[in-house]
Amino acid sequence: MEGGESETNFVSCPVCNREYDKNMIEKHVDKCIFLNTLSNNTKRSASHLEESSIQQKKAKVEKKSPISNIQPSKAKTTQPKKSPVSGPSKGRASFHELQSGDAESTNIKSTAKTSVKSIPLAESMRPNCLEDIVGQIESFGAGSMLYSMLIKSKIPNMILWGPPGCGKTSLANVVANICKEQPNLRFVKLSATMSGINDVKEVVKVAKNEAQFKRQTVLFMDEIHRFNKLQQDTFLPHVENGTITLIGATTENPSFSLNNALLSRCRVVVLSKLSVDDVTQILQRAILRNDLATIIDNSNKEVNGGVQKRCRISLESIRWLAEVSDGDARVALSALELTLAAGTPDTIISLEDLKNGIKRTHMLYDRTGEEHYNIISAMHKSIRAGDDNAALYWSTRALHGGEDPLYVARRLVRAACEDIGLADPNALVEAVACLQGCQLIGMPECDVLVAQCAVRLARADKSREVYKAMTRVQKALKEARGPLPSVPLHLRNAPTKLMKDLGYAKGYNLHHKDVSGLTYMPEGMENENFFRKEDICN
Repeated sequence: MEGGESETNFVSCPVCNREYDKNMIEKHVDKCIFLNTLSNNTKRSASHLEESSIQQKKAKVEKKSPISNIQPSKAKTTQPKKSPVSGPSKGRASFHELQSGDAESTNIKSTAKTSVKSIPLAESMRPNCLEDIVGQIESFGAGSMLYSMLIKSKIPNMILWGPPGCGKTSLANVVANICKEQPNLRFVKLSATMSGINDVKEVVKVAKNEAQFKRQTVLFMDEIHRFNKLQQDTFLPHVENGTITLIGATTENPSFSLNNALLSRCRVVVLSKLSVDDVTQILQRAILRNDLATIIDNSNKEVNGGVQKRCRISLESIRWLAEVSDGDARVALSALELTLAAGTPDTIISLEDLKNGIKRTHMLYDRTGEEHYNIISAMHKSIRAGDDNAALYWSTRALHGGEDPLYVARRLVRAACEDIGLADPNALVEAVACLQGCQLIGMPECDVLVAQCAVRLARADKSREVYKAMTRVQKALKEARGPLPSVPLHLRNAPTKLMKDLGYAKGYNLHHKDVSGLTYMPEGMENENFFRKEDICN
């Protein structure tokens, strides 16, 4: 009986499956459930915890303890006896149990601390209201139409088009805060890089249910240009009938990357690069708001005041960070965060330190996007205008941004024909030679070939005579009514006797048109002249 009683003195915990003395099991279950609750981040009331622990303990005790080994008088009472100090705050199981409990609690706390995400500075500095937005005065400044609408919590369908880091996602964050303050608005954020059509359909399904309770769903779709034209059609009926209010963000030209039907239902808001002053203001605000450093001027005098921070940074250094960010606030804030992380309270981050540690991180150029066409167009127009300095800049910038030199060389060949033409026929020869040279040696050696050819074409005499005459011929062909006029018989080839008998090549001679007496234009167009004297010098 002693062995049987000793076996029933230990009961397995229903939470951690460890065995404990019957007198201590209730206290341990309470603690075990409490610790488990902390790890799952769920809140329970004290009464619910106590009831749950008692029920679980009873079930385990009945399952674990053989009835034959328990005396009849004790079988009625399954609740273990409590020691005089076994209350919820005074009871203790053993020194080992307390140590393990403290270790578990410490591990949970440490896990909770390490599980907190390290939010980048660029993300933490997103504006929460319209007044916090820096730059984009024309689009969202005070007095603009969109500003007035958003102040009244009226959110239109719109496509935000602009370069990276100009504030598209920041504006969406402002709209999200507006929706939180309004009980009749609901904000949903998706990204086309991680979401598909099924996610959009799920949002629309929920939006229809919310519409029954007079709640409007605002859907922000980041990188919307990554949806193909067929996928974009999914938005059309729901935007048109008002089920959702769509806000799309894109870095690509909407004219090429988005459906015309979708564009007709949304207002396209063009956002420009942030100026150097705008980025400087954002950097200073980040330093002051987060107490990251002490800002000093050229004389090492503190600008923002306060106690000594982690390090000191000069206004000149902040300005330089804004200049090399190319209008991208995200790049500037990331560079600032990296710079301040390397500083100590005894160091002054000077401009020379920044120049040695941080190079220009990027330059806005997309080989398949809007900037690709903009820069090539600028190079071509500079050559046409005879600006050799600008032609050199744009051609070099295109190559520096990663453009294919063969593409630039092909555009130079086109410029040699279109804008120089017969005024300097050797320009075409040199442009073709540049293209062949780029094919032979490639980058980076062919960069000087492109630069030299661009300058050569810009300095050459210009004549658009042939190009303009060609466009007039093309226009005449497009606007011609009825069948096009046939080739005159005397200009046709006559390889057979039958064709000669039909009059083919009859009367043809090799003399100049002024001497031969023949007409070489189709019938009815004998007096048509596509050349203009003014084109020779223009």
